[in-house]
Amino acid sequence: MYLKPSVHRPAYTLLELVFAIVVLGIVSGIGAEIIANVYESYIIQRAQHRASLKTELASLQIANRLRYAIPDTIYRIKSDDTLESTNLPLSGTGDSYKGIQWVGYDGDSFESIVSSTNRKSGWSGFADVEHPSTDISHIKTQGSSLDLTDTIISNLSPNGKSIGDAYIYFPLDTTAYRVASDTTGDIIHLASSASKTVKEHYKLAWSSYALSVENRDLYLYYDFPATPAANKGNTKQLLLKNVSTFKFKVSGRTIRFKLCIDEEIGGDYNITSCKEKAVF
Repeated sequence: MYLKPSVHRPAYTLLELVFAIVVLGIVSGIGAEIIANVYESYIIQRAQHRASLKTELASLQIANRLRYAIPDTIYRIKSDDTLESTNLPLSGTGDSYKGIQWVGYDGDSFESIVSSTNRKSGWSGFADVEHPSTDISHIKTQGSSLDLTDTIISNLSPNGKSIGDAYIYFPLDTTAYRVASDTTGDIIHLASSASKTVKEHYKLAWSSYALSVENRDLYLYYDFPATPAANKGNTKQLLLKNVSTFKFKVSGRTIRFKLCIDEEIGGDYNITSCKEKAVF
C-alpha cells in the first residue's frame, strides 16, 4: 500500500488564536469606547448649540419689545399675578416674581412711512397744540399720517383693534390719553380732553406687553389695553420652554435681564444656557 507523503500547510496554533482573539477584543473595546466618547461629545455639543440658539433668539425678541417700553409704566409681576411698580423697592425675594409688564409704544407705525415720495410716518411724535390751554381736545402732529397708523394697528392686532384703541403719553406723565376713533390725517382727536397742557413730544401706544414664566415656560402676553397695570388677558405666545431663570432689573431707563434654560440630553443630564442683555 502506497502512502502519499503528508503536506505541511502553515496554520495558527491554538495559543496564537487565543492571543489574536484577546488582541481583537482589546482593540474593539478601545474602539467602542472612542466611538461612545465621540457620540457623547456630539450629543453634548448639539444640546449646547440648541440651548444657546434658543436663548439667543428669545433674548432678541424680548430686547426688541422692551426697547419700546414707556418709562414709568413698567411693573413686576408677582407669583400671585399682582403688580408692583419698578419705581418701588422689592417687597419680596427674587423668587416672589415671575415676570414683567409694560406699556409699549407703537414702534411699527412710528418707523413706517407712507411711500418713498410721501415720507410721512404713521405718527411723528411731535405735537403742536392748535389751541393751547389746559383743556385739550385735539392735537396737530406734523409729519404724521394717522390713517397709516390705523391700518397698521388693524393688521397687527389679532382682535381687530383700531386707532380708537390707542393712547398717547407725554414725557414724565403716566396718564394715558385715549385717542378718538375719528382720528385721521395729522390731527389726533382725544376721546376726552386732556387736563393739562400738551407737551411737544408724545408716544402713541395701542398695546401693553407682559413676560411671564408659567410652569417653566416663558410667555409673551400682548394686545391688551395700553394703560399702566392693565389686566394682561389671555392673548399670549410661547417664547421658550424649560426656563430655569428669568430675572430682570430696571434702573432709570435701562432694563437688564437674564434668561436661562435647561436642555435635556437624556437621563439625569441637562445642559444650561444663559443670556444677559441690557436694553436702553
